[in-house]
Amino acid sequence: MRFEFATATRIIFGRGSANEVGQAAASMGKRAFVVTGRSAERAEPLIKRLKASGVESETFSIPGEPTTTIVKQAVGSARQAGSDMVISIGGGSALDTGKAIAAMLTNTGSLEEYLEVVGLGKPITQNPVPHIAIPTTAGTGAEVTRNAVLGVPEHKVKVSMRSPLMLPSVAIVDPELTYSMPPAVTAATGLDALTQLIEAYVSNKANPLTDGICREGIKRAGRSLRAAYEDGSNGVAREDMALASLFGGLALANAKLGAVHGFAGPLGGMTEAPHGVICAALLPHVMEANIRALQQREGDSRALARYDNIAALLTGDPNASADEGLEWLQNLCSTLKTPALHEFGLEEKHYAEAVQKAQKSSSMKGNPITLTDDELMEILIKAGNPAK
Repeated sequence: MRFEFATATRIIFGRGSANEVGQAAASMGKRAFVVTGRSAERAEPLIKRLKASGVESETFSIPGEPTTTIVKQAVGSARQAGSDMVISIGGGSALDTGKAIAAMLTNTGSLEEYLEVVGLGKPITQNPVPHIAIPTTAGTGAEVTRNAVLGVPEHKVKVSMRSPLMLPSVAIVDPELTYSMPPAVTAATGLDALTQLIEAYVSNKANPLTDGICREGIKRAGRSLRAAYEDGSNGVAREDMALASLFGGLALANAKLGAVHGFAGPLGGMTEAPHGVICAALLPHVMEANIRALQQREGDSRALARYDNIAALLTGDPNASADEGLEWLQNLCSTLKTPALHEFGLEEKHYAEAVQKAQKSSSMKGNPITLTDDELMEILIKAGNPAK
C-alpha cells in the first residue's frame, strides 16, 4: 500500500473564524488582491478587517464561473496593483480563480500552457504568492484542492490547471458565511459535496486516510443537507455541511473522483448549468449505473460493498443495502427539487459528444468500474430530461 496526502498549509474551521483573516493576511504581505463572487459587497467586512490589520487591498469580482479570459484579466489587475498575496472569498468559482491568479503571478508563460487537455499541461514550478481561501458555500471544498477548474470558451469545455503548489496557504472555513445561501444554492452545493465524498470513497484510488474523511463527511451530509435546505439559519446543519464540503475537498485532492465529475467538465462547457447543478442532476443516475454494472460484472468488488456502507451512513440503518441507499438519495434529490439539465440547454444532440469527452476525462479514470458508452448515454438521458 502506498499513498500520499497533501492539503492547505493551515486550515482554520469554526463559526466566527472569518474574523481571523486580518491577522493571517498581515503575516503574509502588505497588498492583497481580493477575489469575490458576483456580490463584491459581501467582502466588505473582510476589507475592513484587512485595513485594520494594515493590509491594503484591491477587489476583483467574478461574474460567474471562471474562464481563462477572466483569469488573465485578473492577473493583469493584480500585477498593476502590486499585489503580494491573494485572498479569495466566495464559492468554488472565486476560490478556483484565486488559485489560478496566485500561481500565474509567479510563473512565466501563458495561462494556456498550464492547462490540461487543451493545453500543454506544463507544471507549475514556482511557488504561488500566498493565498487565503474563504468559502461562502458548502460544496466544492476548493479551499483545500490543488487545482483550478477554468472554462475555455473557444473549446467549449472546462479543464484544470493543477499542481500541489496551488494548495492555498490558509483555508478559513466559517459556517456562518453560508447562512445566507438560498435553498436552491444550498441544494446544489450540498449535493456537490456529497458527490465528491461518495465518488472519492468508491474511487479506485481511495486510501485509508481519505476513507475515514469520506465516511465522516457522508454521515454529516446525510443527516444535515435536508435540514440546511429547509432552514438556512440552522447552525448545526450548516456546520455539518461546511465540514462535509471541506472533507470532500480533502478527499478528492488525494483520491480520484468518478463518472459524475467525468461528465461535469464537458457539460460545464456545453451548457449554462453551474457545476453544483450538474453534479446534483447526475449523482443518483451515476450511482444507479455503477451499482447495476458492479452487480452484473463485478459482484465481488470492494466498491459494491462500499455502496452498502454509503447506504448505512446516509440512512442511519447499519443493515441498509446499496439499493436502499440509492432510493434514499433519489428521494433526497426529489425533496431538494434538483433540476434536469435540459433546463440549462442540454439537448439530445449533445449527448454523443458529451459521452465521448467524458470517457477521456481524468475523473472518469477513477470510477469504480468502466462504464460503457451505452451506460453513460442512459445516465445523460435520465439527467437531461427525466420526463421523456
